[in-house]
Amino acid sequence: MPRIPLIKLNNGLSIPALGLGTWQGPPGKEAEVGQAVRDAIDVGYRHFDCAHVYANEKIIGDAIQDKIKEGVVKREELFIVSKLWNTFHRPDLVEPALRETLNNLQLDYLDLYLVHWPHAFKEGSNLHPVDPKTGLFIPSDVDFVDTWKAMEEVNKKGLSKSIGISNFNSKQIKRLLKSAKIVPVTNQIECHPYLNQSKLRKFCSNRGITVTSYSPLGSPSRPWQKPGDPDVINDPKIKEIGNKYGKSPAQILLRYNVQLGNIVIPKSSNRNRLVENMSIFDFKLSEEDMKYIDTFDCNGRICPQAEAREHPFYPFKPGVEF
Repeated sequence: MPRIPLIKLNNGLSIPALGLGTWQGPPGKEAEVGQAVRDAIDVGYRHFDCAHVYANEKIIGDAIQDKIKEGVVKREELFIVSKLWNTFHRPDLVEPALRETLNNLQLDYLDLYLVHWPHAFKEGSNLHPVDPKTGLFIPSDVDFVDTWKAMEEVNKKGLSKSIGISNFNSKQIKRLLKSAKIVPVTNQIECHPYLNQSKLRKFCSNRGITVTSYSPLGSPSRPWQKPGDPDVINDPKIKEIGNKYGKSPAQILLRYNVQLGNIVIPKSSNRNRLVENMSIFDFKLSEEDMKYIDTFDCNGRICPQAEAREHPFYPFKPGVEF
């Protein structure tokens, strides 16, 4: 099996450069996401990206435990990531939320815990509290700076070996770093040729923060996709480059992200594609092809969480440079 290289984090720990995303595996597809995790471990994946809001952590936990019991993998060989959802930003809710995730995954610790979004929603059992009059998410006034202090505490307790952020813009990171005692190890953001995030990537790199790229294949099966929306994996120019290297469009997109220095977490529930997505470390895109793919950038964001657009901490407001 291909060997997945490791990337060093700013706290000295290492993360596999390629992992398996587990989004879009909610109730109704339990068997699918569980089998995907089992297959991924069998073919050599060791990095799994989870989240409370995906509503499938119990299924993933069962799959992980099955493979540990079978002797296929040891817990310490795995790198398990999860995320604090927006309704749990209040500092007193952070540790209980993490402990619930640990219970669901049947683990004693996480390798990495992320603040899923900088904006908080109204606390309560409803993970997606929506105002029926506006159709927008009901905000909470919790400040992500205070949330981060609670994240630092769960890190100190050893409940997560590393902590990081997701979907934060440069202004929000600057503000966070002014009071942070622990620098986030990563910022997980959408990144692909239609949204290559060059400025934000450079900003993070200059501060020792890695970038983890979600939707690196353009999330072609996203539920809200409409005709005419960005569809990078079916871009004929990407296919043409793939033909040149004898690789699939998915492999070109993943290799592009890896050569940008990003960690990538594509999702697949197909065993053959899991292997295909791993097979990106035996070739390299030329400098000319990397520059050419860079020109595809069109600010083609596909995961805007637009229902939170009026929140004071919404990260993609018009006028925010990056």
